[in-house]
Amino acid sequence: MLQFKSRFPREILLCRVGEFYEAIGIDACILVEYAGLNPFGGLRSDSIPKAGCPVMNLRQTLDDLTRNGYSVCIVEEVQGPTQARARKKRFISGHAHPGNPYVFGLVEDDRDFDFPEPMPVVGVSRSAKGYCLISVLETMKTYSAEDGLTEEAVVTKLRTCQYHHLFLHRSLKHNSSGTCRWGEFGEGGLLWGECNARSFEWFEGDPVNELMIKVKELYGLDDEVTFRNVTVASENRPRPLHLGTATQIGAISTEGIPSLIKVLLPSDCIGLPVLYVKDLLLNPPAYAIASTIQAICKRMSSITCSIPEFTCISPAKLVKLLESREANHIEFCKIKNVLDEVIQMHGNSELHEILRLLIDPTWAATGLNLDFEKLVEESKLVSGRIGEVISLDGDSDQGICSYSAIPDDFFEMMESSWKGRVKRIHLNEAFAEVEKAAEALSLAITEDFVPILSRIKASTAPLGGSKGEIVYAREHGAVWFKGKRFAPSVWAGTPGEEQIKQLRPAVDSKGKKVGEEWFTTVKVEVALARYHEAGSEAKAKVLELLRGLSAELQAKINVLLFASMLLVISKALFAHVSEGRRRKWVFPVLTQFNNSERAELSGRGGSMKLVGLSPYWFDAAEGNAVHNTVDMQSLFILTGPNGGGKSSLLRSICAAALLGICGFMVPAESALIPHFDSIMLHLKSYDSPADGKSSFQIEMSEVRSIISGATSRSLVLVDEICRGTETAKGTCIAGSIIETLDSIGCLGIVSTHLHGIFDLPLTTKKTVYKAMETQYINGQPRPTWKLTDGICRESLAFETAQREGVLETIIRRAEELYSSVYAKDSCPQHETEVELSTYEEDNMLSNKAYEQPSSTEEMSVCSLVASTNQTKVLLKQVESAVMNICQKQLLDFYKKNISELAAVKCVMIAAREQPPPSTVGASSVYVILRADKRLYVGETDDLRGRVRTHRSKEGMQNASFLYLLVPGKSIACQIETLLINQLPSQGFQLTNLADGRHRNFGTSDMSLENVILHR
Repeated sequence: MLQFKSRFPREILLCRVGEFYEAIGIDACILVEYAGLNPFGGLRSDSIPKAGCPVMNLRQTLDDLTRNGYSVCIVEEVQGPTQARARKKRFISGHAHPGNPYVFGLVEDDRDFDFPEPMPVVGVSRSAKGYCLISVLETMKTYSAEDGLTEEAVVTKLRTCQYHHLFLHRSLKHNSSGTCRWGEFGEGGLLWGECNARSFEWFEGDPVNELMIKVKELYGLDDEVTFRNVTVASENRPRPLHLGTATQIGAISTEGIPSLIKVLLPSDCIGLPVLYVKDLLLNPPAYAIASTIQAICKRMSSITCSIPEFTCISPAKLVKLLESREANHIEFCKIKNVLDEVIQMHGNSELHEILRLLIDPTWAATGLNLDFEKLVEESKLVSGRIGEVISLDGDSDQGICSYSAIPDDFFEMMESSWKGRVKRIHLNEAFAEVEKAAEALSLAITEDFVPILSRIKASTAPLGGSKGEIVYAREHGAVWFKGKRFAPSVWAGTPGEEQIKQLRPAVDSKGKKVGEEWFTTVKVEVALARYHEAGSEAKAKVLELLRGLSAELQAKINVLLFASMLLVISKALFAHVSEGRRRKWVFPVLTQFNNSERAELSGRGGSMKLVGLSPYWFDAAEGNAVHNTVDMQSLFILTGPNGGGKSSLLRSICAAALLGICGFMVPAESALIPHFDSIMLHLKSYDSPADGKSSFQIEMSEVRSIISGATSRSLVLVDEICRGTETAKGTCIAGSIIETLDSIGCLGIVSTHLHGIFDLPLTTKKTVYKAMETQYINGQPRPTWKLTDGICRESLAFETAQREGVLETIIRRAEELYSSVYAKDSCPQHETEVELSTYEEDNMLSNKAYEQPSSTEEMSVCSLVASTNQTKVLLKQVESAVMNICQKQLLDFYKKNISELAAVKCVMIAAREQPPPSTVGASSVYVILRADKRLYVGETDDLRGRVRTHRSKEGMQNASFLYLLVPGKSIACQIETLLINQLPSQGFQLTNLADGRHRNFGTSDMSLENVILHR
C-alpha cells in the first residue's frame, strides 16, 4: 500500500482486500469521519487506525468522500486463480475526484450511470488587461483562459462555479498602491474577501504553464499528457455579469429574488439545457452569436413538424467513459441516438436550416470548429459503426437459454450480464459454445437429478416423507439437488436408486461442504464448469468488443462532443421558445451600436425601447401584470414613492435587456434592444462585518466598479443611490455620479429619494427626469406603478409605515414633525396611470400572485424503435382516414372549398419525438397508435403535456401520435367525437369508443351545422 500512497500522497488510498476496500492511518480516520464507516478492531489507541467498506458499498463511500472535497485512489486485486500462499497482485484501477467519478467496471453494468458536472481547477492572476481566470478540466483535458475580467466578474465566476482546487497567482498581491498587502487600499478587496473564506494555494511563474504543472501533480498525470485550449475569443462580447446584477435578477439562485432561469424554461426542462442557459446569461454572447440564437428561436417558433427528443449526454461523461474504455452498451445506444437525431434534423426540410444555424452557437460553447457537412457525414459514419457492433432493440437473436429441468433464474443470472449488448454476428462461436454447454448441463441434470425427483414423487408419504428439488444456488452460481430423507432404507433396485448412489455433497469454491441438504454429481459439476467457462469466455469477448469500440470512437471524440452540445442547445432553445410562446413574450429587434462619427460626436451610440414591458416573474398570459413602456435614449433620473415600482422597473429593464442581448424572447409587447457591452444593476447593499465595511462602503465599492467599467454602450441601473450616508453629502455624491454617467453617455436609470439633487447645479447634457406616478383617490395618494415624465417628490413614507404596523402614535408624531419643518417645501404631487408592482412590496398588491412552477416530470431517454412496414402502412391508413373525415366535416363547417383547407394537415409524432413549439396554446385533435394497433382519440390545448402524460403510462413509452391543429377548443371537441364515431366504421379499433356515445353528433348522416355540443 505504501508504494501506491507515495505516488498519490494527496489522495485517500482504498485497497481491495477480498470482499473489502481497506484504508489505514489518517485515510482510515477520514473514512470513519466522512463516510460513516466503523473502524476495524474497535477504537484501540495503541494500534494503527484501520477502516474499510464492503465491495458493494464502494460507490456510496466514494460519493461521500468526494462530496466533502476529497480525492480517492482505488487499488484493485487481479482476479483469477492464484497459487497457495502467493501474494495477490494489485493495480491502480482509477481515481475519484470531486466532479470526476470512479468508472472502473462500468462497461459490465446493465444500467445508465449518473455523472456529476465536472469541477475544474481554477487559477486567478493579474495581467495588463485586468484579471485573468484560468479554468482546467482534467476530465475533458481542456483549459480556457479568460483575460481582461473585472474583479466583480471573477468573483461572480468563483461564486457560481464549483471548483476542485483554487490557485492564486502572486501577481494578485501587488496592487496599484505599490504595496503587497492585498485588499488594504480597496482594489482587490472584493476578490480577497471571496478567496479568503476558501482553501487556496499560491503559485507563481507563467500562469497557464505553471497551473498545468500543478494540475498534473494534483491528478498524478504524466508529463506527456496535453490539454486542449478551448478559449473562445472575448472580442466584441459583452462583459460577464457582475455578482450583484446576477443575483438581483435571479440568474444566480438567491433567496427572495424570483429566478429568471425558471421563467425562461418549462418546469420539466432540467439538467444540461438549464446549465447552458444559465451560462449564457452569466456570460452573454457576441452580437453575431446572439443574432444567430434569435434566428434559430424564430424558426423554432414557426415549424409545424414534430421534433426529436434531443438526447443529452454530459460531455465530461462522454470523454471519461471513452477514454477509460468503460462505456457500456446503454451509453453507446445513447451516443447513437445523439447522432441519429442530428441526421434526422439534417433530413427534415424544416429542421435542416435550424441545424445549420446551430453550428456557430455550438462552436461558441465548445471551442470546437466543425464544418456543417463534416458533422453530418461523420455522424452517419459513427452511427453506422455503432449500429454494426451494438445490439439494438430490434435484435431478437440473443434469447436467454431455457430448459425445463433447470430453474429459469439460473440462466437469467448467468447470461443477462453479457447477452443483448453486441450483435451476435461478432460472437457466433462463443454463443454456440454457451448454448451447447447449456444443453449439456440440462442433459446432465435430466439424467442425474430428474429420476430422483420422479422417485420422490412416487413414494411421498403424508408426514415426514422424503423431499427433494432442483434448486439454483445463487450465492455459488450452481444448480444442485436439495433434499432430505430421499435415500431408501432398503435398496431394491427401483428407478432412481442408481442416481441417488451417484450423489455427493456439494462444496463451495474453497472446497468446503455447503450444507447437509445440498448434493451434486460428477457429471453435473463437469457440465457446470463447462457452462461457466463458456459463459466467461463469451462475456470477456463482449467486453473486449465494447472496449474496442470505445477506443475506436476516441478518434471521433470532437464530433461526438460537438453533436452532444448541439442537441443540448437545441433542447434548451426549443424549451425556451415553447415557454416564451405560452407567456406571450416577443422577439426583440436586436441592434448593434452605431460606430459612425456622428454617433461619437453626439455621445450617444444607441437607444432602447420596450413597449408593454412586464416584470419577468409575472405571467402575462394570465393577465396579472401591469405593463409599462420605456423609451430610453439617455440617462434617466427616476423618482417615485415607496412601493411605487422603481426597483421592479429597474429589475425588469435589466432582465429584458439581458435576455435580448443573449438572443432570447423578452417579456414585452415589442422591443428594440441594442447589443450592450455590459449590463450593470445595483439595487441594495448590506454591510460586511467580516471585511470591516459598512453598507455605504460596499455601495461605493460597487459604484466605483460600475463607473470604471461603463462606456457609451453600457446599460447602468442604480437604485436609490447613496442611501446609506448623511443626506447632504450623499446628495452631492449622487449628483457627481450622475454627472459622470451623463458624460460617459451610457443608457441607464438612477433612482433616488434624494430630492435635493434637483437643486444642485448639475452640468448634465442628456439626462432626463422620469417618475413613478401617484394618483389621489379619496384624498389619499396611491401609486399607479406607471413611468411618466417629470419629478415625483411624494414618498408615501407615512402610509408605508402604517401599512407595516408601526404604532399610530409614532406616525402621528412623525407627521407633526414633518409639518413643522418640511411642509413649506413640499411640492404638488404628480398624477399618473398604472404600472407593475415592485417585487419588494408585493404586499401592496395582494391580488397579484406569483407564478407557481408546475410539477417537474423527468423526460425519460429511451432507445429509438425501428418502425416495421406494417406500422408504417397502418399510420398512413389512419392519417388518410383522419384527413378524409376532418376535411369533409370542416368544409361543411366553414362553407369553404377544398383548396382553402389545404393548410390543414396531420403531423406525426414518432417515438422519441415531441410536438413543436407552434402547438403551444393551440387547440388540437390527436390520435394515438398504440403498440397493440388500437387507436385512442383525444383533444387538448396542451399537446406537449398530453403527449408526456400518455407516454408516462406503462407500455406507452414509444407510442406514436398524429395530430391536427384546429381553430378553437369547441371545434376540437366536435372533431374528436366525429373521429371516435366514424373511425370504427372504416375498420379501426378504438380504446375509447365509449367517449363518443354521449355526443349526439358525428355520425355519417350529420353535418356540424346541425349539431349541439354536450359536454
